Amino acid sequence: MKKILSFLWEVSKIIIIALAIVVPIRFFLFQPFIVKGSSMETNFHGGDYLIIDEISYRFRQPQRGEVIVFKYPHDPSQRYIKRIVGLPGETIEVKDGQIFVSKENEETKLLDESPYLSEHQFTPGNLIVTLKENEYFVLGDNRVFSSDSRYWGAVAENYIVGRALFRAWPPQDLAKIAIPIY
Repeated sequence: MKKILSFLWEVSKIIIIALAIVVPIRFFLFQPFIVKGSSMETNFHGGDYLIIDEISYRFRQPQRGEVIVFKYPHDPSQRYIKRIVGLPGETIEVKDGQIFVSKENEETKLLDESPYLSEHQFTPGNLIVTLKENEYFVLGDNRVFSSDSRYWGAVAENYIVGRALFRAWPPQDLAKIAIPIY
């Protein structure tokens, strides 16, 4: 009986130590996210299991090209995944299937999306949006079939949960998520 109690005590200590390590990491640093839908195809597929970094944006601003998970502005209980295309203070113009970015007193630039969009992917619609302070313009990589900032507006910084850090599932796609260089 004494051996059984000793064994149970040792197992209990291991479980307590494991929880003391895992719980803070899960709730304050990283969290899992399962991709739903096809708005990020061909880069992310429904069922992909991603690890989201929740701490980086406490020390730096989100960057263009990063894939983020955020609270959907019209229903904060839902989480969406999209790519940041426009940063605070910028004017984003969607015209003739392309995206143009400008900032006050700067030249308008065509956004090169070739690192993450296939050559036959284009951005439908025509619109011009000027982002306020702490607002981000986000788009799905599957532009034709994505509900994104073109339809429901910019994402406020306080709605951003974190950035997609790496893909953990499926195993053959296990990799850190690359950020394009502009």
